[in-house]
Amino acid sequence: MDPILALAGFGVGVVVGLTGMGGGALMTPMLVLFFNVPPLAAVSSDLAASAVMKPFGGFVHARRGTVNWALVRWLCLGSVPAAFLGVLVMRALGDADSVQTIVQYALAGALLLAAVGLVLKSYQGRKKPQGDAVVQVRPLPTALLGAVGGLVVGMTSVGSGSLIIVILLMLYPMLRANDLVGTDLVQAIPLVAAAALGHALFGDLKLDLAAAVLIGSVPGVLLGSRLSSRAPAGVVRVALVAVLLASAAKLLGAPGWVVITVPAAVVLGATAQALGKRRRGRPVARELEELPAENRISSGASPSGATSWV
Repeated sequence: MDPILALAGFGVGVVVGLTGMGGGALMTPMLVLFFNVPPLAAVSSDLAASAVMKPFGGFVHARRGTVNWALVRWLCLGSVPAAFLGVLVMRALGDADSVQTIVQYALAGALLLAAVGLVLKSYQGRKKPQGDAVVQVRPLPTALLGAVGGLVVGMTSVGSGSLIIVILLMLYPMLRANDLVGTDLVQAIPLVAAAALGHALFGDLKLDLAAAVLIGSVPGVLLGSRLSSRAPAGVVRVALVAVLLASAAKLLGAPGWVVITVPAAVVLGATAQALGKRRRGRPVARELEELPAENRISSGASPSGATSWV
């Protein structure tokens, strides 16, 4: 077993558990570019590893109640048969490389749009708090767009998390970031299993390669899922934007330093912004604490039992 490959699997597992995506968009290119794995073997092995890895992360989110089961059902109704069909389409196409290139560029554009959508959603949420809004499920559009995602996954192994995230953002902008990740992880389990089965039937699956990835990715996805299910929605949203940008950059063929630098800049910028807000809030609290006792006027106990100061 290659320990470096297992370590890479651990890193991807953390990303998948934290954001619900990045498995195919990160692991498949990593296998091809850094470990010299043939593309078809990389696709099938990544799908097989994801079929075992994602249930661990999905279980954590299910226990924390961050899964919309109605959305999972309708997405799987369209995506599972389409994923198996995608494998057959790849086998039937004569020039599979060019088709995969077109799909990857289209997916990269969708990922960039999803990142912009998440940022806009964040600013809208600050202006108008929405709380835990009830999500009205739209069965037919959900199943149809799930089928589109399943077809892409079966052809490229990319999109079980990232493309479905885009679909969910388009149809259900009111969905909380934590529920977005949990729902995406759970629906991906039967989706990648169907695609992996299709590749296994044609003899593309490399069990030793998939096992090496799994050794690292299973503990990674457990760790990432625990962080995601407990983390504030804003933290998960920043992680989603970072992974979306990294995945899009990789699919567009950007150099490795770009893939690393762009999401790192997003995380650092969000951290600096949060720290700045925290510091701006501290002087006010200190001024209140330093007021003379005679200037502190208690308005009595509030309904919550707290004392107000003016």
